[in-house]
Amino acid sequence: MLGERATHDELRSKLLDVAVTLLVSDGPESLTMRRIATEAGCTTTVIYTMFGNREGLAEALYLEGFERFRRYLETVPQRRDALEYLYALGPAYRQACLAEPGYYSLMFERAIPGFEPSERARTLARAALNILDRVIADCISAGYLIPTQPRKIADALWAAAQGAISLERAGHLRDGRTYEAVTMATICCYLVDKPK
Repeated sequence: MLGERATHDELRSKLLDVAVTLLVSDGPESLTMRRIATEAGCTTTVIYTMFGNREGLAEALYLEGFERFRRYLETVPQRRDALEYLYALGPAYRQACLAEPGYYSLMFERAIPGFEPSERARTLARAALNILDRVIADCISAGYLIPTQPRKIADALWAAAQGAISLERAGHLRDGRTYEAVTMATICCYLVDKPK
């Protein structure tokens, strides 16, 4: 039973890798069950059984992207100081976005026309980034950030980060300096003792 589960997980992972590679290299029209099956060396029946349909595959890709981001952020070593830890998560988030261009485009740029994640998928996707909410809550408890809902600060930080990353990916920004400036400025807006 354990071996079957490992094989299932490996095959699922392989199919998602093939699909996201096709998305990047050949665009969303390449995401047909037949093309993915051919590239992965399996039957279309396997893909339909695993994902149901193209919409199910797109949702699985969407969720996998957020799961990869979660794992990437969790590799950042925790710090004793909550604010220092929050600052350390910023560059890791940028690197995760740039390291996974296919997933990034699916998650944030509507790379598959017509695909709308379900409410369940959106909830699970946002939960994958709960590390930010937790660290921000710790910063509020430690007195670094103004008392408010951690999600409010996390959403503002997320919006600033995504804007800079999108501009960088589109070639309008040459490096991560603007990303760092906007994310630091967003955090500074919520600091209890704002720098002079």
